[in-house]
Amino acid sequence: MAVNTAALSSLPFLLSRWLPDGRREGMEWVAKNPRRADRRLGSFKVNMRNGRWADFATGDSGGDVVSLAAYLAGNDREAA
Repeated sequence: MAVNTAALSSLPFLLSRWLPDGRREGMEWVAKNPRRADRRLGSFKVNMRNGRWADFATGDSGGDVVSLAAYLAGNDREAA
């Protein structure tokens, strides 16, 4: 929990590094999903307040920044 709390304060920076093709839309980071052949922005979103994320095209999702990092690194055990 402490790692997630600390990561939230750096989330805009982390997202710009992890998902550099994305952009901020309100309180969400909208990007292409680097884990699949995603061609357009829109289906992969990260809530910048709480770190929850989802790929609405595949149903992959997670509840915090640690699960996002794990997912992007290829560790699906953290995705729920």
